[in-house]
This record gives sequence, structure tokens and C-alpha cells, in this order.
Amino acid sequence: MTFLNSGDRVLLTGDSITDWGRDRSDASSLGTGYAMVVASLAGARRPDLGLTFLNRGVGGDTSTMLRDRWQRDGLDLEPTVVSILIGINDTWRRFEGGGAPTSTDEYEDALRSILDSTREALGARIVLIEPFLTPVKPEQHAWRSDLDPRIAVVRRMAAEYRATLVPADGLFAAAAVRTSPEQWCFDGVHPTAAGHGLLAQAWLDAVGVR
Repeated sequence: MTFLNSGDRVLLTGDSITDWGRDRSDASSLGTGYAMVVASLAGARRPDLGLTFLNRGVGGDTSTMLRDRWQRDGLDLEPTVVSILIGINDTWRRFEGGGAPTSTDEYEDALRSILDSTREALGARIVLIEPFLTPVKPEQHAWRSDLDPRIAVVRRMAAEYRATLVPADGLFAAAAVRTSPEQWCFDGVHPTAAGHGLLAQAWLDAVGVR
């Protein structure tokens, strides 16, 4: 059994990892990252489902920024499946600057607001992707103290909301051990082509499209 149903309208959203090459002037643009790979392979493997995919990732977004645009870039699109990957910018801002950081509690509040409104307005099925990090610089190891609690929030909320979880952080960590972190995320945060492929395959596995 697949998590997806015939005619599903699948929204993939988050930050730059989802955005990745998306043409903002084209509402149907999927970009050139994992969102495009997911849509391509899902369409090839299950053409009978007649799926529609939408990408509304926005580079630089934090959890609160995603929440603030959720009506326009989420609910108004009326998806039947919502996939969210958000959180690394919340951590990045704490260590690299570029805006006010959000606490773990604020992160949870923002994510909960998104999920509650999605469930109440749409009844959509939810996919939660863990934010992830593969440190390529020594100072990035310190980021784990801030990121790990956010990952714990995603895991806990996946259980609470009965969402499908994509365990991306462990996946990337295991891949980095086999080769090197740079093979999967060139700067520790943004996936390479191989990293986008790894993430797309994990997403498809999680929803049962093989």
C-alpha cells in the first residue's frame, strides 16, 4: 500500500533545500533539487496515480517565516499531502547571524501552528522531514547542540500528528561515514546532486513509492 492516493496534490515546502532552483515566476516550477527528483520518480513509478506536485520552498526561511506565509503558500493551494522540511536556518541564525534566532520552543510553536491549521482546514496527510547537518567545518559540530533538539521536536510531532517521518539526519550521517560529508552536502547544509538524490529516495521510500 502506498501513502499516496490517486489524484493527490502534493506540496513540498521549506527553505532553500526544497526551493533549489525554483522559478518563482512559474507556479508549477519544481526547481532542480530533491523536489523535482521526487516528482519525476513518483510519476515514472506510479503513473496510474496521476499525481500533481508543487514546490513552495523559499531560501532563507525559518520556521516562523514559513508559518507567516502558510495561508498563501500552503492552505490556499489546497494540497492533499503536505511535506515540510524546515529548521536548519533556525539553527544557522544562532551561529552565523543574519537575523534573530528562534528558540526550540518557538520552533515547536511555529511547526505546531502549521500542522494544526493544515489538519483543521485541509485534513491533509503530512510528511515531516528532519532538518539535517553534515559538518564540513570544525565549528559546525557545535551546531548540533541547537539542531538536535529541533530534530527531536520533529520526531515527537510526527508521532503526535501521525505524520510520515523521513529520518534525514541519520540518513545523511550514515552516508557521510561511508564516504565524506562533502559528497552529500557541499557546505554541510545544502545537498549536492547526490545528496538531493539521497533525500528524494528516502522520501519515496517513506511514502511507499519504490
